[in-house]
Amino acid sequence: MVNAILRLPAVKARTGLSKSTLYALMAEGRFPRAVRLGRRSVGWPSGEVEHWLRQRMEERGSRFELEMPHE
Repeated sequence: MVNAILRLPAVKARTGLSKSTLYALMAEGRFPRAVRLGRRSVGWPSGEVEHWLRQRMEERGSRFELEMPHE
């Protein structure tokens, strides 16, 4: 699978977190850091976001499989 870059709306939809929560978690080192794409744009590698989600699921003891939306 190609490690696509997810923009903020996609990351918010995938995680269910708000922009301020995502940035607070990044500042605390608890969410993957954004990749600068241009002067005023950032994105997150989809693989890192999926890995973070899987870690959250493992922390609660779930073996639930996450599915990537098909684009």
